[in-house]
Amino acid sequence: MTAKVLEGAGGKVAEQWISSLLTSAIVFWAGGLVAVIQRFGWQPFTDWFTKQPEPLQLALLVAVLGGAIASAAVVERFQLMALRGLEGYWYPIFNGFKDHFICQQIRAKGKLESQFQKLDNLPRLTSRDRQLRIKLDRQLSDFPVQDIDVMPTPLGNILRAAELRSLDKYGLDAVICWPRLWLLLPESAKADLQAARAELNATARLWIWSWLFLVWMFWAWWAALIALFSICFAYHWAIAAAKTYGDLIEASFDLYRGLLYEALRLPFPKQADQEPAAGRMLTQYLWRGTLPESYQFIATSEISPVIDQ
Repeated sequence: MTAKVLEGAGGKVAEQWISSLLTSAIVFWAGGLVAVIQRFGWQPFTDWFTKQPEPLQLALLVAVLGGAIASAAVVERFQLMALRGLEGYWYPIFNGFKDHFICQQIRAKGKLESQFQKLDNLPRLTSRDRQLRIKLDRQLSDFPVQDIDVMPTPLGNILRAAELRSLDKYGLDAVICWPRLWLLLPESAKADLQAARAELNATARLWIWSWLFLVWMFWAWWAALIALFSICFAYHWAIAAAKTYGDLIEASFDLYRGLLYEALRLPFPKQADQEPAAGRMLTQYLWRGTLPESYQFIATSEISPVIDQ
């Protein structure tokens, strides 16, 4: 029966639902079942269930399965909202807290910059100094360059920094250019980005389920410990996943930005110092649809560089 249900549901769709059901959602409901059984015992439930007619028993089992799947769908709908909240995009009523956490992040960034500068000014670095310098450089890359762009959370800073790197290096605003560049990427690059994004979304779902797991503490005290541990684990996992996703976005601009120029019939800059201005012009064209009046599009064959996909 199970095999036929899965076969009828369709390969990828069924796989997605079963994957969601067997991870965070099933752990949530299984934990709740254990908590309730610990509080009230197993015997009253089995006695009541066995007294019901078989059609009702089957209907109850289907209802439980359907409820678990429906709950997974509801949580999935809120994963983007949860991720935005973890980044630090909060409602205006929380601006006071937001400003406080932004100041904390700016201070943390300043300490890293100070330590990095001290090492940079040393005439000679030891092996330990070089390792520390590399570590500090990597930590600083998790922050936006300008303090005005700093977010209130580490996760928000990692993703914001990834969005701004293409603007700092090439004049390309990732918020505007990324949807267009995505359509031009080769399938292998898209697959890697989709996998990284799926992992980031999974951390958001786990974070939501972890908070919901607190409801079971009314029946079992240990549910609070599991929930708090899972909340911390989900956030640290989200930070690791965001770093991978941000690195892939940056790499996509590094390797394939020429495809944007080619698709729009805009000349790719021949010198590195000309690229930021050209990128800003391309961004303005995509956002406003405007170019200098004297500007003329060029033939696709004249555009360089040629990128092997």
